[in-house]
Amino acid sequence: MADRKHGAPAPPTTSTVRAAEWRAAELHGERFDQVLFVDVDMMELVDDGAAFTECTFRGVRFNASVHRDAAFTNCTFVRCSFFDAAFTRCKFVGSMFDSCSWGAVTVAGGDWSFAGLPGADLRGCTLRGVRMREADLTGALLGKAEMTGCDLSAAWLHSADLTECDLRYSNLDGLDPLTTKLNKAVIDPDQAAVIATALGLRVLP
Repeated sequence: MADRKHGAPAPPTTSTVRAAEWRAAELHGERFDQVLFVDVDMMELVDDGAAFTECTFRGVRFNASVHRDAAFTNCTFVRCSFFDAAFTRCKFVGSMFDSCSWGAVTVAGGDWSFAGLPGADLRGCTLRGVRMREADLTGALLGKAEMTGCDLSAAWLHSADLTECDLRYSNLDGLDPLTTKLNKAVIDPDQAAVIATALGLRVLP
């Protein structure tokens, strides 16, 4: 399972939802605290402002689901699938992802600070204007992804593959170009100066 900061264990759960059929269900501001969801079908679910706090999701299918202004705070996702899911202004602060499958996921705005996505295969996904301060993207695959206008302050990007990733207007101050793959990545002039400086080069007007 993805390691939490300082080795803290996943929060305990106090109730369980198992093998439930939530396909195309609609959520409107419901709250779920410390719930364990196991093999729940949430495909095509529409979530408008639901709040999940310290929940664990195991084998849950989020494919083609739509989430707006939802919160998944300090949650744990294990072997979940997210293909074609859309998240708008959602919070995943402190949440961890282990062995999840992605693809064509769209994230617009929201806060994913301190989220754990080590080794996540996010190739071809779209993330725009997302706050990802201190997010763990160690070894993540972001080839041909779009990660524009994101706050990556102090994000962990060691061994991440950013090949052909569109990184324009994102904060890359913490990126070490010697430990990431940046072949054909798309960057803006300010980012080019940041990367050049990280390589020990002098940038002159």
